Amino acid sequence: MSIALKICGNRRVQDVQYLNQYKPDYAGFILSGGFGRSIVMGTFYELKSYLDNNIQTVGVFVNEPLDEIIKYAYHEELNVIQLHGEEDKIYIQALREVFQGEIWKAVRVRTAEDIANADKLPVDRLVLDSFSAISQGGTGTLAPWDIITNNRPTKPFFLAGGISAENAVDAVKAVNPFGIDVSSSVETDKCKDPEKIRVLTETIKNFQKEG
Repeated sequence: MSIALKICGNRRVQDVQYLNQYKPDYAGFILSGGFGRSIVMGTFYELKSYLDNNIQTVGVFVNEPLDEIIKYAYHEELNVIQLHGEEDKIYIQALREVFQGEIWKAVRVRTAEDIANADKLPVDRLVLDSFSAISQGGTGTLAPWDIITNNRPTKPFFLAGGISAENAVDAVKAVNPFGIDVSSSVETDKCKDPEKIRVLTETIKNFQKEG
């Protein structure tokens, strides 16, 4: 079984070095301001310059004015744009006109309807996350696996929300996503922890070999 791994919320050169060592499939960077792991454009370009070219870059944006995202799109440094707010069909179609990479939409799942509505959007993949009234993501709270399993979208999706080395295999077996998306679970004191990244990546690789 093949399972993609995305590690999000990278903001330091050390974080990128850890990714280069353990090689997840995707590296996520939060490019909208006002969040604990947010970085500015200059920092992103610096980190991207150190990142292994085999690791895909994902820029995470939350209700960002389209012009701000286009600044990144023109530089062609992002492989994926992940929208994590209330962006609608019209917004996504406009973004498609200027961005050639994949577009993902994150969904904070409470009901089957949340999944169904997102599945209708003109995006390539979904990121199904836990719901929080106070945060757009990164809370470390488990998503509702049962709702997702019983209401699977037609689009391939990442499972996010509280996934760690301890429960990653259970998550994959229960939900069967395209990939898993982690952030806080591979941190210690809000900084990426190389040992936690190592254990998670090895857990996923071992599971894939056995599968």
